[in-house]
Amino acid sequence: MTFRLISQALTHPFAIGSLSLVLLGGLRPCVLTAQVQPTTKDHHVTKDGDAETPRFVNNLLQKMTLEEKIGQMSQIALNQPQDVSPDQRILNGQVGSFLFLSDAREINRLQHIAVDRSRLHIPLIFGFDVIHGFRTIYPVPLALAASWDPAMVEHVQSMAAKEASAVGVDWTFAPMVDIARDPRWGRIMEGAGEDPYLGSKMAAAQVLGFQGDELGAPDHILACVKHFAGYGAAVGGRDYDSSDISDEQLWNIYLPPFEAAVRAGSGSLMPAYMDLNGVPATGNKFLLQDVLRDKWKFDGFVVSDWDAVLNLTTHGFASSPEDAAARAVNAGVDMEMTSHIYRDNLPAAVKDDLVKESTIDGAVRRILTTKYRLGLFSHPYVDPSKSAAQLVTPEQRHAARVAAEQTAVLLRNEGALLPLSKSLKSIAVIGPLADSKPDIMGSWSLAGHPADAVTVLEGIRKRLGAGTTVSWAKGVEISRGQHSIFDSQFPSPQPMLKTDADRDAEFAHAIDLVKKSQVAVLVLGEAQNMSGERASRSTLTLPGRQQQLLEAAVATGKPVVLVLLNGRPLNITWASQHVPAILDAWYPGTEGGNAIADLLFGDANPGGKLPVTWPRSVGQVPIFYARNLTQIPNAPDTRYWDGSSAPLYPFGYGLSYTTFKLDDLKLAAPSVQAGSSLMVSVDVQNTGSGAGDEVVQLYTHQRSGTASRPVRELKGFRRITLRPGEKQTVTLQLDTHDLGFWSSQTRHWSIEPGLFDLWVGTSSAATDHATFTVLPQ
Repeated sequence: MTFRLISQALTHPFAIGSLSLVLLGGLRPCVLTAQVQPTTKDHHVTKDGDAETPRFVNNLLQKMTLEEKIGQMSQIALNQPQDVSPDQRILNGQVGSFLFLSDAREINRLQHIAVDRSRLHIPLIFGFDVIHGFRTIYPVPLALAASWDPAMVEHVQSMAAKEASAVGVDWTFAPMVDIARDPRWGRIMEGAGEDPYLGSKMAAAQVLGFQGDELGAPDHILACVKHFAGYGAAVGGRDYDSSDISDEQLWNIYLPPFEAAVRAGSGSLMPAYMDLNGVPATGNKFLLQDVLRDKWKFDGFVVSDWDAVLNLTTHGFASSPEDAAARAVNAGVDMEMTSHIYRDNLPAAVKDDLVKESTIDGAVRRILTTKYRLGLFSHPYVDPSKSAAQLVTPEQRHAARVAAEQTAVLLRNEGALLPLSKSLKSIAVIGPLADSKPDIMGSWSLAGHPADAVTVLEGIRKRLGAGTTVSWAKGVEISRGQHSIFDSQFPSPQPMLKTDADRDAEFAHAIDLVKKSQVAVLVLGEAQNMSGERASRSTLTLPGRQQQLLEAAVATGKPVVLVLLNGRPLNITWASQHVPAILDAWYPGTEGGNAIADLLFGDANPGGKLPVTWPRSVGQVPIFYARNLTQIPNAPDTRYWDGSSAPLYPFGYGLSYTTFKLDDLKLAAPSVQAGSSLMVSVDVQNTGSGAGDEVVQLYTHQRSGTASRPVRELKGFRRITLRPGEKQTVTLQLDTHDLGFWSSQTRHWSIEPGLFDLWVGTSSAATDHATFTVLPQ
């Protein structure tokens, strides 16, 4: 009889919760187990280029049965009823990942079953939707894009990863990098808006924030870029509806942020729910093989969206569950989320030669490689005794407050109403969102605790203290009236006023408070469950009677400040003409109330810029700044006879409490060779009386080429802070690679020589202009 010390794959030592001895004698080994101290995930990095990784993974793969391989390709959501217990699935080798666990002790318990008791001791990977924070909630991603500050966004997501990793979450399903140009689409709040250049910068920043410098970095987690591709172009802005996108738009608008995320090292990717040009993304070989694997050389793994493999039959794409499993895995989907089509059907598909076992091996190899690089084989556990101390810390709260301040966009400030005087004797805080903790956090705050959040009312009261009377009334209540898929996990407050008389009395009470106060702050917008997944709208109006409340408050003659809580542009055309001050705070997160108070009273200065074009009405959407020149180019804003076709606010727009002057635009040379860069500089001076931030933005237009090009395209930006009177020369590097595009004439991407316009300014309406020529390479 021979004794052999075994490890995870019987060949590679690593620390596990038990030490196993295999007694090799006869046909079946007998395993003796002795407990040892579990090793946590602290201070471990596995080098991505480590030559040991493929050796280890291939050796392990050779020992796996087909069922165990398919188990690694299966993810189970633990917020759903199961016919077999999670423990048994682990012991049977039928699961590689769990979703929606955030308790460190339960995560460790399940991980111990996998590592100590399953046949091959393969660790699990635990996923959770860490979209804009974990326990501490940060501004929603659309708001983060409004910061125009990739370094800040990277820091935000690193802080989110720090909390998530502390409880044992290894993997987030973010960033969402879908370009969205239709604000009716509810998930616009999860992305970076309408522009591929800004979207690409935000995509890369978020991947780096979540993952760190490489997979396995301490206090970081695996990113999953989604939804590949074109999900944001759903017809009518209706979530899950199909997208029909030309090749030119696909390559130039919708794919660049995904490529940027892949280049930044995203370890996983999720295809979209919908049909792209008639083919479901989950079964789309063009996307998952031709583009992702062959062109971009993506070496991470692909996970389906919720039930998306099963829904290949719903689309009328697959004829049966077995056909759906075969089509998804052959297209390149490595892991199935929640549904069990792979587990139930792939064995037969392999037997029937619909799927080659080498295809299964490739999928499992990518999953195991990622687990290895994350350090899960050597450090599978967390220390639950330390987890709670990592959540909602003063450091997290400070970062969340700063992020909320930097993402707010000042849309209007007539008569310099803002910042408000700190010596006010009375102020009315009005609106259904003014004292709602869930609604200041925003959608996708699934691990957040509303009790942690600071509302606008609380922030103002804390800021002003006992010397000021701060009165509050809801005025009106709002409800989406239709069930949200997240109501069971993270609901918004439900209406409490049951009769018309009660509602009228509350309305009148709010207006009476406005009349009795020196100034009124109306906090209006959308409840958090009105935005996000399955939260598309047919209108952009303020829900419920909020518009009436706003108009009644303005009619009192008292100064009114409108604070918006929202995840999309809303119809505020009336407000833009009648309300002197409008601050878009988006959904600012846990520290939102403190941040908004800082902004209202001048302790912070708004510096955010719009990442979307803001429409006047829903009839204008989809609307975006990078349109093509066409017939009657000198009158682009008169395309509707019954109103302006111009946006209410342009892309890149945002005011400050101070003022800035840009001048002396200079190009380092009148021409630049394709493949190199051109340096562009401009002087920026703070001409106001307070410190503030400005975002210098660079736009270009190609005068002629093999295809018509948009009138303007963002190609560079930088956010700077200047003291009163301070002047700074800002230099932007214009990379000619960013001038290249995919032409529907040539059917390929290239940088075309020719004459270009260039503008530098503080929005897409920039006026400082120059020209330059791109020379052939």
